[in-house]
Amino acid sequence: MARSVVVVGGGVVGLCCALALERRGVAVTLVDAGPRESAASHVNAGWVVPSLAEPVPAPGLVGQSLRWMLHPDSPLSIIPRIDPAFLRWLLAFWRSCNARSHRAGTEAIAALGARTMELYDDLRAAGVAFEEHRDGLLFAYRDGTLLGHDHAGLETLRPFGYPIPPLLSGDEARALEPSLADAIVGGFWLERERSVRPESLVSGLLARLGEGGTELRLGETVVGLEARDGAVRTVVTDRGRIAAEAVVVAAGAWTPRIVEPLGIRAPIEAGKGYAIDFAPPPPLPTPLRRPIYLHEARVAITPLDGMLRLAGTMELSGLNARVRPERVAALLRRTGEAVRGWPEGIATAGPGVRVWVGPRPLTPDGLPLIGWAKGYRNLALATGHSMLGVTLAPATAEAIAELVCGGRTPAEIRPFDPARFG
Repeated sequence: MARSVVVVGGGVVGLCCALALERRGVAVTLVDAGPRESAASHVNAGWVVPSLAEPVPAPGLVGQSLRWMLHPDSPLSIIPRIDPAFLRWLLAFWRSCNARSHRAGTEAIAALGARTMELYDDLRAAGVAFEEHRDGLLFAYRDGTLLGHDHAGLETLRPFGYPIPPLLSGDEARALEPSLADAIVGGFWLERERSVRPESLVSGLLARLGEGGTELRLGETVVGLEARDGAVRTVVTDRGRIAAEAVVVAAGAWTPRIVEPLGIRAPIEAGKGYAIDFAPPPPLPTPLRRPIYLHEARVAITPLDGMLRLAGTMELSGLNARVRPERVAALLRRTGEAVRGWPEGIATAGPGVRVWVGPRPLTPDGLPLIGWAKGYRNLALATGHSMLGVTLAPATAEAIAELVCGGRTPAEIRPFDPARFG
C-alpha cells in the first residue's frame, strides 16, 4: 500500500480520487495547473446521470458526423487538421461506431455508475458542500421514430437496476414541463437523476481536501514524470520536484502531454463543449422547472439556483479555448425551437451572461482510462470520461483508491484498462 500519492489534475475526477485516498489514510498531494474555469469540470451541464451510459461512438455516427462536417453549427463539429495522431484517433473513433462496441461500452459504463447516487450521498456525508437538485431529467424529442428507438434502447440498462420510464406523449411531456413548445412530440422522464452546479462541487471538494490535510498545489504545472525500474519516482513541476510512492494522473484532455513521454499511449482528444449561463434566467412565460435534454439538438438545459445553463455541442478542433460564434448561436437557436417564449435575439454579452468552453477528454472508443498504466507498477490513470466526468467521478475514485491502497483491480474498471491501447 502506498503511504503517499501524488494526484495530477484538479478536476472533479482528480479531486474525488484525492478524497477517496485521503479517507483511507493516505498522504495526498494534489497538483493542478489551472485555471479551473477553462476545464471540463466547470463547463458542463452539471448532470449526475448514471442512466446516460452510452459511449459517444454509436452506430450510424460515421455517416452522420461526415454530414455534420459540412455544417459548422452542427451538434458534432470536426475541424480537419493535418495531424497524424488526430487522423489515427479519428479512424479509431469511427471504427468504434458499431453496435457490438456500443452495447459493450454501455454495459461497462452502466456497471461503473451503478452506485453513483449512493456515492454522491456519501460525499455530502463526508463534509463536501455543493449545490444539488433532484428533479430528474426530461428527454424531449421532435422525432417520434427516434424517440421510440431510443426508449427501446434503455432496456440495456435494466440488468443494472435502472428503471425503464414510460413513454410520454407531447402533451404528457408538457404537463411535466409546461415550458416545452408544441414542436416536442414526446419524451421520457428519468426521475432518479440529479443535477449539481459543477463549480460548487469543485470548490466543495477543494475545501474538504484542505480541511482534511491534503497538500493542494494549485496553479502549478506538471512538466514531467521521472521513472526508473518500472516506477515513477518523481513528479516534476514548474516549481520544483515531488517525490512519489504512487501517482494518479487525472488530467483530462491534458493527460497525453504528461504520460506519453514515458511511452504510455493515452489517445485522448479534446471534445470542446460550450456553456451559456444566464443569471438571472431569461424571462419566460413559464419558468423552466427541471433539466431537459433536447435530443436531436444535443442541447442540455439546466435550471440552477438563480441561473439557467445551456450546454452542448462537441467540437473536435484540438486543445484550445476559442469560442466560435456560430456554435453559440446554434445553442440559442435550438433552445428557442423547443422552449415556449424563449426571447428572440437574446444577447450573450452583458451583465449576468457568460459564455465559456471546456475540453471534454474523449478516447476513440468513448470509454475512460482507469487503472495501472502499462509498464508501470505505481502509475494509475483516471481520465478520458468524455461527458460523464461528473457522473462517474465518485465511482472512479473508489476504484482507484482500492487499486492503489489494496493492490486489487476492481472488476468494474477492467473494461477501462489503459493497456487496451498498447
